[in-house]
Amino acid sequence: MKPLVVGVTGASGVLYAKRLVEVLVEAGRPVEVVISEPARLVIHEELGIRPRSFTAPEDLAGLFGSASPDWVRVYSPRDFTAPIASGSYPVAGMIVIPCSMGTLGAIASGISQNLIHRAADCMLKENRPLVLVPRETPLSAIHLENMLKLARLGARIVPAMPGFYAGTRSLQEIVDFVVGKVLDQIGIEHVLYPRWTGSLNSAGALEQRP
Repeated sequence: MKPLVVGVTGASGVLYAKRLVEVLVEAGRPVEVVISEPARLVIHEELGIRPRSFTAPEDLAGLFGSASPDWVRVYSPRDFTAPIASGSYPVAGMIVIPCSMGTLGAIASGISQNLIHRAADCMLKENRPLVLVPRETPLSAIHLENMLKLARLGARIVPAMPGFYAGTRSLQEIVDFVVGKVLDQIGIEHVLYPRWTGSLNSAGALEQRP
């Protein structure tokens, strides 16, 4: 089975990346992860995790769950000799979650300053699925133009915008909704959030919503 690449950048929302990798591991999908230097600071601030290394089995277990050492391979963001730096390396696709605006801009410009940028560039040139999960607000015209450019190039833009139509009550449900939307884009089945099936309005007619 071809692995999926997950890039974790320095935007707030590292819980989304943690949960995504956990779900992929539970599904038996091999994952190849790149965690940027700024993301390591965010992991400490938001999760209280300060691992000695992002490649040691005990550190991976602390971040992604006890089964992760068997399914997750982590590369340094500076390692341009990693397999995922080449388009000839077969992968099923890539998700950048959360995706900082700096990363979004670098990918949109074709600038490979680290392994996340380079791996994303390979997805675009090889016409493989690339899903970007920006977590930023408000958005400037530069951010919006970069998203439009990447969408036109075939990337899927999935902002971390949770829906509440299913009666969301907890932070875990909010995270699962966004992660589920990401999985939808790469064709992986899940039950992380309930599908909308319609509801009855006050007139008794079936009201369909997006």
